[in-house]
Amino acid sequence: MGRAGAGYVGRRTESTSGARFTAGALTVPWRGGAYEHAMRSFDGERPMKAMLDGPPAIRGGRPAFPEGLPLARPSVPDPEGVAREIRSILESGVLTNGPYVAELERRAAEYFRVRHCVAVSSCTSGLMLVLRAAGLSGDVILPSFTFAATAHSVAWNGLRPAFVDIDPRTLTLSPATASWGTGMRTSAILATHTYGTPCDVEGLAEAAERSGIRLFYDAAHAFGSRHDGRPVGSFGDAEVFSLTPTKPVVAGEGGIIATNDDDLAEACRIGREYAKEPDYDSRFVGLNARMSEFHAAVALASFEGLDQRIAERNRLAELYREALGAIPGISFPEVRSGDLSTYKDFTILVDAEEFGVAASSLAEALTAEGIDVRRYYSPPVHRMRPYRSAGARLPVTDAAAARVVTLPLWVGMTEDHVARVAEAMSRIRGFLGAPVAAP
Repeated sequence: MGRAGAGYVGRRTESTSGARFTAGALTVPWRGGAYEHAMRSFDGERPMKAMLDGPPAIRGGRPAFPEGLPLARPSVPDPEGVAREIRSILESGVLTNGPYVAELERRAAEYFRVRHCVAVSSCTSGLMLVLRAAGLSGDVILPSFTFAATAHSVAWNGLRPAFVDIDPRTLTLSPATASWGTGMRTSAILATHTYGTPCDVEGLAEAAERSGIRLFYDAAHAFGSRHDGRPVGSFGDAEVFSLTPTKPVVAGEGGIIATNDDDLAEACRIGREYAKEPDYDSRFVGLNARMSEFHAAVALASFEGLDQRIAERNRLAELYREALGAIPGISFPEVRSGDLSTYKDFTILVDAEEFGVAASSLAEALTAEGIDVRRYYSPPVHRMRPYRSAGARLPVTDAAAARVVTLPLWVGMTEDHVARVAEAMSRIRGFLGAPVAAP
Protein backbone atom coordinates (compact mmCIF):
# COMPACT_ATOMS: atom_id res chain seq x y z
CA MET A 1 0.00 0.00 0.00
CA GLY A 2 1.16 3.52 -0.71
CA ARG A 3 2.79 5.66 1.91
CA ALA A 4 2.20 9.37 2.10
CA GLY A 5 1.97 10.88 -1.35
CA ALA A 6 2.05 7.60 -3.30
CA GLY A 7 0.08 7.96 -6.50
CA TYR A 8 -1.18 11.36 -5.36
CA VAL A 9 -2.04 14.02 -7.94
CA GLY A 10 -2.19 17.18 -5.80
CA ARG A 11 0.87 19.37 -5.46
CA ARG A 12 2.02 22.34 -3.42
CA THR A 13 3.70 25.30 -5.10
CA GLU A 14 5.26 28.53 -3.86
CA SER A 15 4.88 31.97 -5.39
CA THR A 16 5.14 35.62 -4.40
CA SER A 17 1.46 35.48 -3.41
CA GLY A 18 2.04 32.55 -1.05
CA ALA A 19 1.75 28.78 -1.12
CA ARG A 20 -0.94 27.19 -3.27
CA PHE A 21 -2.30 23.65 -3.59
CA THR A 22 -3.34 22.28 -7.00
CA ALA A 23 -5.62 19.29 -7.61
CA GLY A 24 -6.54 18.62 -11.22
CA ALA A 25 -7.28 21.94 -12.92
CA LEU A 26 -8.06 23.78 -9.69
CA THR A 27 -5.90 25.65 -7.21
CA VAL A 28 -6.71 26.67 -3.65
CA PRO A 29 -4.61 28.49 -1.03
CA TRP A 30 -2.28 26.25 0.97
CA ARG A 31 -2.64 27.12 4.62
CA GLY A 32 0.18 25.02 5.94
CA GLY A 33 0.75 21.42 6.96
CA ALA A 34 -1.14 19.81 9.79
CA TYR A 35 1.85 19.72 12.11
CA GLU A 36 2.65 23.35 11.39
CA HIS A 37 -0.56 23.95 13.31
CA ALA A 38 -0.29 21.10 15.77
CA MET A 39 1.14 23.13 18.63
CA ARG A 40 -1.24 26.04 18.23
CA SER A 41 -3.91 26.54 20.85
CA PHE A 42 -7.34 25.25 19.81
CA ASP A 43 -9.27 26.44 22.86
CA GLY A 44 -7.51 29.79 23.20
CA GLU A 45 -5.74 28.74 26.41
CA ARG A 46 -3.64 25.59 26.20
CA PRO A 47 -1.55 24.22 23.34
CA MET A 48 -2.76 20.96 21.83
CA LYS A 49 0.30 18.99 22.94
CA ALA A 50 -0.45 19.74 26.59
CA MET A 51 -4.15 18.97 26.18
CA LEU A 52 -3.43 15.55 24.67
CA ASP A 53 -0.80 14.45 27.17
CA GLY A 54 -1.86 11.52 29.29
CA PRO A 55 -3.86 8.41 28.42
CA PRO A 56 -6.31 8.21 25.51
CA ALA A 57 -10.00 8.78 26.16
CA ILE A 58 -10.76 5.05 26.08
CA ARG A 59 -8.44 4.76 29.10
CA GLY A 60 -10.02 7.69 30.93
CA GLY A 61 -8.07 10.58 29.40
CA ARG A 62 -9.44 13.83 27.98
CA PRO A 63 -11.07 13.32 24.53
CA ALA A 64 -9.34 15.02 21.62
CA PHE A 65 -12.76 16.30 20.52
CA PRO A 66 -15.05 16.76 23.52
CA GLU A 67 -17.30 18.73 21.15
CA GLY A 68 -17.29 15.85 18.64
CA LEU A 69 -15.90 15.69 15.10
CA PRO A 70 -18.45 14.40 12.56
CA LEU A 71 -17.49 12.05 9.76
CA ALA A 72 -19.09 14.22 7.06
CA ARG A 73 -21.15 17.35 6.54
CA PRO A 74 -23.29 18.13 3.49
CA SER A 75 -22.25 20.93 1.14
CA VAL A 76 -25.13 23.16 0.04
CA PRO A 77 -23.66 26.65 -0.41
CA ASP A 78 -26.86 28.75 -0.41
CA PRO A 79 -29.55 27.34 1.91
CA GLU A 80 -31.59 30.57 1.81
CA GLY A 81 -31.61 30.45 -1.99
CA VAL A 82 -32.73 26.81 -1.84
CA ALA A 83 -35.59 27.79 0.47
CA ARG A 84 -36.74 30.38 -2.09
CA GLU A 85 -36.59 27.79 -4.88
CA ILE A 86 -38.61 25.31 -2.84
CA ARG A 87 -41.26 27.96 -2.19
CA SER A 88 -41.39 28.63 -5.94
CA ILE A 89 -41.78 24.89 -6.64
CA LEU A 90 -44.68 24.63 -4.20
CA GLU A 91 -46.38 27.59 -5.81
CA SER A 92 -45.95 26.08 -9.28
CA GLY A 93 -47.79 22.87 -8.43
CA VAL A 94 -45.20 20.78 -10.33
CA LEU A 95 -43.49 18.71 -7.65
CA THR A 96 -41.74 15.94 -9.60
CA ASN A 97 -40.05 15.48 -12.99
CA GLY A 98 -40.41 19.17 -13.78
CA PRO A 99 -38.09 21.98 -14.93
CA TYR A 100 -35.65 21.65 -12.00
CA VAL A 101 -35.10 17.96 -12.71
CA ALA A 102 -34.64 18.76 -16.42
CA GLU A 103 -32.09 21.47 -15.60
CA LEU A 104 -30.19 19.16 -13.27
CA GLU A 105 -30.03 16.53 -16.02
CA ARG A 106 -28.79 19.13 -18.49
CA ARG A 107 -26.11 20.46 -16.11
CA ALA A 108 -24.93 16.98 -15.21
CA ALA A 109 -24.71 15.86 -18.85
CA GLU A 110 -22.65 18.94 -19.65
CA TYR A 111 -20.36 18.30 -16.68
CA PHE A 112 -19.85 14.60 -17.48
CA ARG A 113 -19.59 15.28 -21.25
CA VAL A 114 -22.24 12.69 -22.10
CA ARG A 115 -25.38 12.79 -24.23
CA HIS A 116 -27.80 11.73 -21.52
CA CYS A 117 -28.33 12.05 -17.80
CA VAL A 118 -31.41 10.60 -16.10
CA ALA A 119 -32.24 11.83 -12.60
CA VAL A 120 -33.61 9.16 -10.27
CA SER A 121 -34.63 8.77 -6.63
CA SER A 122 -31.36 7.14 -5.54
CA CYS A 123 -28.16 5.62 -6.85
CA THR A 124 -29.53 2.21 -5.90
CA SER A 125 -32.68 2.65 -7.98
CA GLY A 126 -30.49 3.96 -10.81
CA LEU A 127 -28.33 0.84 -10.72
CA MET A 128 -31.43 -1.35 -10.62
CA LEU A 129 -32.86 0.46 -13.64
CA VAL A 130 -29.65 0.34 -15.68
CA LEU A 131 -29.25 -3.40 -15.17
CA ARG A 132 -32.93 -3.99 -15.99
CA ALA A 133 -32.86 -1.72 -19.05
CA ALA A 134 -29.75 -3.53 -20.36
CA GLY A 135 -31.69 -6.79 -20.55
CA LEU A 136 -29.07 -8.81 -18.70
CA SER A 137 -29.21 -12.44 -17.58
CA GLY A 138 -26.99 -14.81 -15.65
CA ASP A 139 -23.98 -13.46 -13.71
CA VAL A 140 -22.62 -9.98 -13.08
CA ILE A 141 -18.97 -9.54 -12.08
CA LEU A 142 -18.51 -7.05 -9.22
CA PRO A 143 -16.28 -6.34 -6.23
CA SER A 144 -17.22 -7.34 -2.71
CA PHE A 145 -15.26 -4.36 -1.38
CA THR A 146 -18.14 -1.93 -1.95
CA PHE A 147 -21.38 -0.74 -0.39
CA ALA A 148 -24.05 -3.45 -0.19
CA ALA A 149 -26.33 -1.57 -2.62
CA THR A 150 -24.01 -2.48 -5.51
CA ALA A 151 -24.75 -6.16 -4.99
CA HIS A 152 -28.39 -5.55 -4.01
CA SER A 153 -29.07 -3.96 -7.39
CA VAL A 154 -27.79 -7.12 -9.07
CA ALA A 155 -29.78 -9.49 -6.85
CA TRP A 156 -33.00 -7.44 -7.17
CA ASN A 157 -32.83 -8.01 -10.93
CA GLY A 158 -32.68 -11.78 -10.49
CA LEU A 159 -29.03 -11.82 -11.52
CA ARG A 160 -26.27 -13.64 -9.66
CA PRO A 161 -23.55 -11.49 -8.07
CA ALA A 162 -20.19 -13.03 -9.00
CA PHE A 163 -17.70 -11.46 -6.59
CA VAL A 164 -14.05 -11.08 -7.63
CA ASP A 165 -11.04 -9.56 -5.91
CA ILE A 166 -9.69 -6.02 -5.92
CA ASP A 167 -6.40 -4.36 -6.74
CA PRO A 168 -4.42 -4.33 -3.46
CA ARG A 169 -3.07 -0.83 -4.14
CA THR A 170 -6.18 1.12 -5.16
CA LEU A 171 -8.86 -1.14 -3.61
CA THR A 172 -10.86 -0.87 -6.86
CA LEU A 173 -11.95 -3.81 -9.02
CA SER A 174 -9.00 -5.59 -10.63
CA PRO A 175 -9.32 -6.05 -14.42
CA ALA A 176 -7.29 -9.26 -14.13
CA THR A 177 -9.66 -10.85 -11.61
CA ALA A 178 -12.66 -9.55 -13.56
CA SER A 179 -11.37 -11.38 -16.64
CA TRP A 180 -10.59 -14.50 -14.62
CA GLY A 181 -14.10 -14.53 -13.13
CA THR A 182 -15.90 -14.14 -16.44
CA GLY A 183 -17.63 -17.29 -17.69
CA MET A 184 -20.29 -18.46 -20.09
CA ARG A 185 -23.09 -17.08 -17.91
CA THR A 186 -21.53 -13.63 -17.41
CA SER A 187 -23.41 -10.73 -18.99
CA ALA A 188 -21.81 -7.64 -17.39
CA ILE A 189 -19.14 -6.14 -15.16
CA LEU A 190 -20.26 -3.68 -12.46
CA ALA A 191 -17.24 -1.86 -10.98
CA THR A 192 -17.10 0.71 -8.16
CA HIS A 193 -15.01 3.90 -8.06
CA THR A 194 -14.16 3.21 -4.42
CA TYR A 195 -13.97 6.34 -2.23
CA GLY A 196 -14.11 8.38 -5.45
CA THR A 197 -10.89 6.86 -6.83
CA PRO A 198 -11.29 6.12 -10.55
CA CYS A 199 -11.07 2.46 -11.53
CA ASP A 200 -8.63 1.17 -14.12
CA VAL A 201 -11.18 2.05 -16.79
CA GLU A 202 -9.01 1.02 -19.75
CA GLY A 203 -8.25 -2.36 -18.22
CA LEU A 204 -11.91 -3.01 -17.41
CA ALA A 205 -13.00 -1.88 -20.88
CA GLU A 206 -10.55 -4.35 -22.43
CA ALA A 207 -11.82 -7.15 -20.16
CA ALA A 208 -15.44 -6.42 -21.08
CA GLU A 209 -14.68 -6.15 -24.79
CA ARG A 210 -12.75 -9.42 -24.86
CA SER A 211 -15.72 -11.23 -23.36
CA GLY A 212 -18.38 -9.34 -25.31
CA ILE A 213 -20.19 -8.18 -22.16
CA ARG A 214 -21.53 -4.86 -20.85
CA LEU A 215 -19.59 -2.58 -18.48
CA PHE A 216 -21.26 -0.41 -15.85
CA TYR A 217 -19.94 1.66 -12.95
CA ASP A 218 -21.28 2.34 -9.50
CA ALA A 219 -20.01 5.93 -9.36
CA ALA A 220 -21.79 6.79 -6.09
CA HIS A 221 -18.65 8.43 -4.67
CA ALA A 222 -17.24 9.88 -7.86
CA PHE A 223 -19.20 13.01 -8.85
CA GLY A 224 -16.22 15.20 -9.75
CA SER A 225 -13.55 12.50 -10.08
CA ARG A 226 -11.39 12.53 -13.22
CA HIS A 227 -9.26 10.05 -15.11
CA ASP A 228 -6.49 11.68 -17.15
CA GLY A 229 -8.54 14.89 -17.17
CA ARG A 230 -11.72 13.19 -18.40
CA PRO A 231 -14.70 13.28 -16.04
CA VAL A 232 -15.85 10.07 -14.47
CA GLY A 233 -19.37 9.63 -15.84
CA SER A 234 -18.33 9.09 -19.43
CA PHE A 235 -16.91 5.56 -19.11
CA GLY A 236 -18.47 2.19 -19.83
CA ASP A 237 -22.06 1.73 -20.96
CA ALA A 238 -23.37 3.82 -18.05
CA GLU A 239 -22.28 5.23 -14.69
CA VAL A 240 -24.61 5.88 -11.76
CA PHE A 241 -24.02 8.59 -9.13
CA SER A 242 -25.39 9.20 -5.65
CA LEU A 243 -26.61 12.56 -4.32
CA THR A 244 -27.07 11.62 -0.65
CA PRO A 245 -25.83 13.96 2.14
CA THR A 246 -22.28 12.55 2.32
CA LYS A 247 -21.60 12.87 -1.41
CA PRO A 248 -19.80 15.66 -3.36
CA VAL A 249 -23.11 16.88 -4.82
CA VAL A 250 -26.02 16.73 -2.39
CA ALA A 251 -29.73 16.49 -3.14
CA GLY A 252 -30.76 15.04 0.22
CA GLU A 253 -31.64 11.84 -1.63
CA GLY A 254 -31.22 11.11 -5.31
CA GLY A 255 -29.09 9.70 -8.08
CA ILE A 256 -28.06 10.35 -11.69
CA ILE A 257 -27.55 7.87 -14.52
CA ALA A 258 -24.98 9.08 -17.07
CA THR A 259 -24.69 7.39 -20.47
CA ASN A 260 -24.00 7.88 -24.17
CA ASP A 261 -26.30 4.96 -25.04
CA ASP A 262 -29.50 6.44 -26.52
CA ASP A 263 -31.58 3.28 -26.11
CA LEU A 264 -30.42 2.71 -22.55
CA ALA A 265 -31.23 6.31 -21.59
CA GLU A 266 -34.73 6.05 -23.08
CA ALA A 267 -35.40 2.79 -21.24
CA CYS A 268 -34.21 4.30 -17.94
CA ARG A 269 -36.45 7.37 -18.40
CA ILE A 270 -39.44 5.12 -18.99
CA GLY A 271 -38.37 2.69 -16.30
CA ARG A 272 -38.26 5.33 -13.55
CA GLU A 273 -42.04 5.75 -14.03
CA TYR A 274 -43.03 2.07 -13.79
CA ALA A 275 -41.96 1.59 -17.45
CA LYS A 276 -45.44 2.64 -18.48
CA GLU A 277 -46.31 3.93 -21.93
CA PRO A 278 -48.80 6.82 -22.45
CA ASP A 279 -51.62 4.24 -22.64
CA TYR A 280 -50.55 2.92 -19.18
CA ASP A 281 -49.30 -0.35 -20.63
CA SER A 282 -45.91 -1.10 -19.04
CA ARG A 283 -43.08 -1.95 -21.42
CA PHE A 284 -41.20 -3.93 -18.74
CA VAL A 285 -41.11 -4.26 -14.95
CA GLY A 286 -40.13 -0.74 -13.91
CA LEU A 287 -39.88 1.24 -10.68
CA ASN A 288 -41.14 4.40 -9.07
CA ALA A 289 -37.73 6.05 -9.17
CA ARG A 290 -38.65 9.65 -9.97
CA MET A 291 -36.69 12.53 -8.49
CA SER A 292 -38.70 15.32 -6.91
CA GLU A 293 -38.29 18.95 -7.88
CA PHE A 294 -37.26 19.71 -4.28
CA HIS A 295 -34.32 17.33 -4.45
CA ALA A 296 -33.31 18.68 -7.86
CA ALA A 297 -33.31 22.24 -6.50
CA VAL A 298 -31.00 21.25 -3.64
CA ALA A 299 -28.69 19.43 -6.07
CA LEU A 300 -28.49 22.42 -8.41
CA ALA A 301 -27.46 24.63 -5.50
CA SER A 302 -24.88 22.04 -4.39
CA PHE A 303 -23.48 21.97 -7.93
CA GLU A 304 -22.11 25.48 -7.40
CA GLY A 305 -18.47 25.45 -6.35
CA LEU A 306 -18.16 21.67 -6.83
CA ASP A 307 -14.67 21.69 -8.34
CA GLN A 308 -13.37 24.08 -5.69
CA ARG A 309 -14.75 21.80 -2.95
CA ILE A 310 -13.06 18.78 -4.51
CA ALA A 311 -9.76 20.67 -4.62
CA GLU A 312 -10.23 21.48 -0.93
CA ARG A 313 -10.99 17.82 -0.15
CA ASN A 314 -7.74 16.87 -1.89
CA ARG A 315 -5.87 19.46 0.16
CA LEU A 316 -7.29 18.02 3.37
CA ALA A 317 -6.35 14.52 2.20
CA GLU A 318 -2.79 15.71 1.64
CA LEU A 319 -2.73 17.18 5.15
CA TYR A 320 -3.84 13.82 6.53
CA ARG A 321 -1.14 12.03 4.54
CA GLU A 322 1.47 14.44 5.83
CA ALA A 323 0.30 14.11 9.44
CA LEU A 324 -0.24 10.34 9.50
CA GLY A 325 2.37 9.10 7.03
CA ALA A 326 5.15 9.03 9.62
CA ILE A 327 3.15 6.89 12.06
CA PRO A 328 4.34 3.28 11.79
CA GLY A 329 1.67 0.90 10.58
CA ILE A 330 -0.46 3.50 8.77
CA SER A 331 -0.69 3.52 4.98
CA PHE A 332 -3.14 4.70 2.33
CA PRO A 333 -4.94 3.36 -0.76
CA GLU A 334 -3.33 4.75 -3.90
CA VAL A 335 -4.76 7.10 -6.50
CA ARG A 336 -3.19 6.46 -9.92
CA SER A 337 -0.95 9.15 -11.35
CA GLY A 338 -3.01 11.54 -13.46
CA ASP A 339 -6.29 10.69 -11.71
CA LEU A 340 -8.30 12.91 -9.37
CA SER A 341 -10.33 11.43 -6.51
CA THR A 342 -13.20 13.19 -4.80
CA TYR A 343 -12.07 11.66 -1.50
CA LYS A 344 -15.69 11.07 -0.64
CA ASP A 345 -14.09 8.99 2.10
CA PHE A 346 -10.59 9.29 3.50
CA THR A 347 -9.70 5.74 4.50
CA ILE A 348 -6.47 4.58 6.09
CA LEU A 349 -5.06 1.05 6.29
CA VAL A 350 -3.82 -0.17 9.66
CA ASP A 351 -1.15 -2.83 9.97
CA ALA A 352 -2.03 -4.29 13.38
CA GLU A 353 1.42 -5.75 13.98
CA GLU A 354 3.34 -2.57 13.12
CA PHE A 355 0.87 -0.09 14.61
CA GLY A 356 0.29 -2.27 17.64
CA VAL A 357 -3.51 -2.00 17.57
CA ALA A 358 -5.97 -3.63 15.16
CA ALA A 359 -8.17 -1.42 12.96
CA SER A 360 -11.28 -2.41 14.90
CA SER A 361 -9.67 -1.40 18.20
CA LEU A 362 -8.36 1.84 16.72
CA ALA A 363 -11.86 2.70 15.50
CA GLU A 364 -13.25 2.08 18.99
CA ALA A 365 -10.55 4.24 20.57
CA LEU A 366 -11.07 7.08 18.07
CA THR A 367 -14.80 7.01 18.78
CA ALA A 368 -14.02 7.50 22.46
CA GLU A 369 -11.97 10.56 21.43
CA GLY A 370 -15.13 12.09 19.93
CA ILE A 371 -14.00 11.32 16.37
CA ASP A 372 -16.77 9.88 14.20
CA VAL A 373 -15.27 7.06 12.14
CA ARG A 374 -16.49 4.18 9.96
CA ARG A 375 -14.89 1.02 8.60
CA TYR A 376 -15.58 1.19 4.86
CA TYR A 377 -15.85 -1.66 3.92
CA SER A 378 -15.94 -4.10 6.78
CA PRO A 379 -17.53 -6.53 6.48
CA PRO A 380 -17.18 -6.83 2.71
CA VAL A 381 -20.37 -7.80 0.89
CA HIS A 382 -19.47 -11.47 0.38
CA ARG A 383 -19.29 -11.80 4.18
CA MET A 384 -22.80 -10.36 4.66
CA ARG A 385 -25.67 -12.71 5.42
CA PRO A 386 -27.49 -12.47 2.06
CA TYR A 387 -24.33 -13.39 0.11
CA ARG A 388 -22.36 -15.81 2.30
CA SER A 389 -23.75 -18.84 0.51
CA ALA A 390 -21.85 -17.83 -2.65
CA GLY A 391 -18.68 -19.03 -0.94
CA ALA A 392 -16.44 -16.44 -2.62
CA ARG A 393 -12.73 -16.65 -1.76
CA LEU A 394 -11.31 -13.12 -1.90
CA PRO A 395 -8.04 -12.88 0.06
CA VAL A 396 -7.16 -9.31 -0.97
CA THR A 397 -10.65 -8.07 -0.12
CA ASP A 398 -10.62 -9.82 3.26
CA ALA A 399 -7.17 -8.43 4.08
CA ALA A 400 -8.19 -4.88 3.16
CA ALA A 401 -11.48 -5.10 5.09
CA ALA A 402 -9.57 -6.13 8.22
CA ARG A 403 -7.38 -3.01 8.02
CA VAL A 404 -9.68 -0.10 7.08
CA VAL A 405 -10.64 2.91 9.18
CA THR A 406 -12.40 5.88 7.55
CA LEU A 407 -11.64 9.27 9.11
CA PRO A 408 -13.66 12.52 9.02
CA LEU A 409 -13.21 14.66 5.93
CA TRP A 410 -15.46 17.52 4.88
CA VAL A 411 -15.15 21.03 3.52
CA GLY A 412 -14.88 23.30 6.53
CA MET A 413 -12.47 21.08 8.43
CA THR A 414 -9.32 22.87 9.52
CA GLU A 415 -5.65 22.00 9.84
CA ASP A 416 -6.18 21.84 13.60
CA HIS A 417 -8.89 19.20 13.14
CA VAL A 418 -6.48 17.05 11.12
CA ALA A 419 -3.63 17.61 13.57
CA ARG A 420 -5.81 16.65 16.56
CA VAL A 421 -6.89 13.44 14.82
CA ALA A 422 -3.24 12.60 14.12
CA GLU A 423 -2.19 13.42 17.67
CA ALA A 424 -5.03 11.26 19.03
CA MET A 425 -3.84 8.35 16.87
CA SER A 426 -0.26 8.74 18.10
CA ARG A 427 -1.50 8.81 21.68
CA ILE A 428 -3.61 5.67 21.14
CA ARG A 429 -0.62 3.86 19.65
CA GLY A 430 1.63 4.99 22.48
CA PHE A 431 -0.66 3.73 25.21
CA LEU A 432 -2.47 0.78 23.61
CA GLY A 433 0.02 -0.46 21.05
CA ALA A 434 3.68 -0.17 20.16
CA PRO A 435 5.71 2.64 21.78
CA VAL A 436 6.12 5.82 19.76
CA ALA A 437 9.77 6.51 18.91
CA ALA A 438 11.20 9.75 20.23
CA PRO A 439 11.57 12.45 17.54
